[in-house]
Amino acid sequence: MFSVLPTEDYRDQKTLDRLLRKIAASMTRSWTIMEVCADQSQVLQEYNLLKRLPDDLHIVHGPGCAVASVPEQVFDRAIANAKEANVILCAPAELLRIQGTRCDLLEVKASGFDVRVVYSAMDCIAVARSNADKQVVFFNVGLESAAQMDALAVWQARRLGVQNFKLLSYHAMVPPVCASIFSRPDNQIHGLLGPGQNCSLTGYEQYEVLSRQHQIPVVVTGFEPVDVLEGIQKCLSMLESGRVAVENQYRRAVNRAGNSEARALIYEVFEPAEREWRGMGTIAQSGFKLKPEFAAYDACRL
Repeated sequence: MFSVLPTEDYRDQKTLDRLLRKIAASMTRSWTIMEVCADQSQVLQEYNLLKRLPDDLHIVHGPGCAVASVPEQVFDRAIANAKEANVILCAPAELLRIQGTRCDLLEVKASGFDVRVVYSAMDCIAVARSNADKQVVFFNVGLESAAQMDALAVWQARRLGVQNFKLLSYHAMVPPVCASIFSRPDNQIHGLLGPGQNCSLTGYEQYEVLSRQHQIPVVVTGFEPVDVLEGIQKCLSMLESGRVAVENQYRRAVNRAGNSEARALIYEVFEPAEREWRGMGTIAQSGFKLKPEFAAYDACRL
């Protein structure tokens, strides 16, 4: 077992200063590293780390924010569902403010339609059982961790015989979209910081395949300031030595296999599918759709 330090130790200024000096001293040329975790992006901004890194080190923000990558028409579909007669549409609070083509779900709610904030799809099972005369739709977007909870809700709805629960989800997988970027002729990415939170569920075997196929070092990285700088330093070490591999910086939460039970649940309910990414087009096998045996829970069939 790996020890877990108090949170403040992962934000310690002296440790950050030491890592910044180590990063600067290790570089012999210019490098570009991509991170694909919204929490890592936030930490880099919040702690002013981008301005403190060497000028020749370029950190680019990849397509790891599941919400920002969703096309407008997906929100339009949720808005259309919310306006259907006898529908209660439930969603996490952050999705209510995202604009579709003409409006957002908060405006729909203000117009008198039944739009509710919930924390997870499991909350909607109770809503559906309490409103047997309504169709209850849960709208959600996210990565594999969100897909796991939605899969659990669909599985539970079928087990309980809840027939008025529907799912409108638009989940994503990170490795395929990274592979799409690395495959482009104009790709200038040298290394990747993998999304530690997501890898705590998925593991990082897929990133080993990605690393080998595209000859790019990957560091699975946490989302505290020390984590991010350690991830950058480990990635630079591989780049400078010419080594291509996957390293796990976030060992306190991630192992190679991930959570096998959670992954099994996802693939019991969902199957890989193409997904459109805002600004990037359609990427094969980068999203999820309900399997045919769970089609009765698909809100697109309303």
